Amino acid sequence: MPDLALQLLMLLFLAGLLAGFIDSIAGGGGMVTLPAMLLAGIPPLQALGTNKLQSLFGSASASWSYARHGHVDLRAQLPMALTAAAGAVAGALLATIVPGSWLRAVLPFLLIGIALYFALKPDIGTVERHHRISPRVFGLTFVPVLGFYDGVFGPGTGSFLMLGFVGLAGFGLLKATAHTKFLNFGSNVGAFAVFLASGAVLWKVGLVMGAGQFLGAQLGSRFAMRHGTRVIKPLLVMVSVLLALKLLADPAHPLRSWIATL
Repeated sequence: MPDLALQLLMLLFLAGLLAGFIDSIAGGGGMVTLPAMLLAGIPPLQALGTNKLQSLFGSASASWSYARHGHVDLRAQLPMALTAAAGAVAGALLATIVPGSWLRAVLPFLLIGIALYFALKPDIGTVERHHRISPRVFGLTFVPVLGFYDGVFGPGTGSFLMLGFVGLAGFGLLKATAHTKFLNFGSNVGAFAVFLASGAVLWKVGLVMGAGQFLGAQLGSRFAMRHGTRVIKPLLVMVSVLLALKLLADPAHPLRSWIATL
């Protein structure tokens, strides 16, 4: 692939910056970065692989920022991050075998459900509640399943993790956001390893966007820690709805094909 022009790389850097800011608060950064790379003329497989590289910078940056301010213990959460990575490896390996059409069909409605869940419960995530399942069970079931999903498809992983931490683990929204980022980092590492082995990573693009991701995640995580639930919940609802609409607007979405046949 020919070298991208400097101006295009700068635009991709800005896309990474915006994605890092959004993703560090509510997830959904891929909604910005993947379309940006595709619009830049990067082939889909390389866009997916490069997206995992640049996402590593954002999730690592946000994890470090939240940990420095005492919102997450990275050492204690390491086992969960490893199960997320293992799930993502399996998902990425099976990405060419498992049909993605059913995921594309169902995902927008799941995301709208998440948005409604957080929007219609005014006190959800404002305080920590009793967990519904033990941390061990959560780490051995929900986390690797979401890691697998992140490897095989990806959009909305952060929103689903937030829902799990709030609804199942009983976390408040800020704590859930902080813990989500390190699990995202784990799943990104797992999927990236598979894409790297298949040669689907553009290093120059990934590193430029990664620099933007790192900076954006620093800004976003500090913004979230300063404003807490007041900003996290509205942004989570908005990102979930926008991501659902974007997926529904995709010409390849099965629902559009079904409507066209009527």
